[in-house]
Amino acid sequence: MSPPAPLKLIALDADDLAVISAHVQDARVQPSDIVWRQDEKRLVVGLNRLDWEQTLSGGTCSRRLIAALRFDRVLACKSRNIDLEAPEATLELLGIEFYATDPPGGSALLMFGHGGALRLDVECLECELTDLGEDDLGMAPG
Repeated sequence: MSPPAPLKLIALDADDLAVISAHVQDARVQPSDIVWRQDEKRLVVGLNRLDWEQTLSGGTCSRRLIAALRFDRVLACKSRNIDLEAPEATLELLGIEFYATDPPGGSALLMFGHGGALRLDVECLECELTDLGEDDLGMAPG
């Protein structure tokens, strides 16, 4: 059986973002893999996500995938309870929500375990999740 095609999802509204949020639930993120490119109005988050499709289809062992989560048209990025001085720490991404303030603009909120959060103020919602490959670095499944 061949491996499934890499996932590539785009979110342009809150409903689309809810789908991406479901796919990144319980993803592991290191602060060093959060890249805020203010001049480009872009935030990129490298993550290690659980392959929910395999898990829900009855796979016998969980599999993790390396993926990139990108937000464009970001005006500001603020963090809470994320220690950027501990770049090798592991954060657990719980989910992502979008709050419209001045449509099509608003705030995307990335919520992490232990009260960590990133708030992105955006001109409009433009988010993309792209799988980059399987995690073959030996991270424990889970």
